[in-house]
Amino acid sequence: MSALSTTFVHKKLFIHKIILVFMKKILLLITMIVCGLGLTSCSKDEDDYEQQCKEYLDKNAKREGVKVTSSGLQYEVLEEGNGKSPSVTDIVRCHYEGRLIDGTVFDSSYKRGEPSEFALNQVIKGWTEGLQLMKEGSKYRFYIPYYLAYGSRGVGNIPPYAALIFDVELIEVK
Repeated sequence: MSALSTTFVHKKLFIHKIILVFMKKILLLITMIVCGLGLTSCSKDEDDYEQQCKEYLDKNAKREGVKVTSSGLQYEVLEEGNGKSPSVTDIVRCHYEGRLIDGTVFDSSYKRGEPSEFALNQVIKGWTEGLQLMKEGSKYRFYIPYYLAYGSRGVGNIPPYAALIFDVELIEVK
């Protein structure tokens, strides 16, 4: 085999490797887009988890003391306050702890040792709705379906389709 044909074979192999790498990256990108847009279920685990959350909320809605709004938000009054109720445009100061249905804590102002402040219209829909039911001094437990939380995408250590449980103490409406 001549030096010229050996060089040609090496270049051809090199080009094939580049094309293969490029095709793998395109396939990965397509998969990410399809999954990210929710055009298809990208995992059987997600389907199973969505079903587990639905079953949890269905069973929970039947418990004594649990109220269900027309949107599907579930809540329990742990302590009723007597202060002011927030409107959707208010800023609120709260202590809270958020958990998954298996009890995994994913966020807690209690653990940080400091309440959080935020505009009520800049949080998940379940919080916006639930906090408007409360008065200053109240403590409620919210059971929030995925479509009132982070949806099919999840966020951080909250998986897609996660039902969330929050203990929320409304300290102040500003």
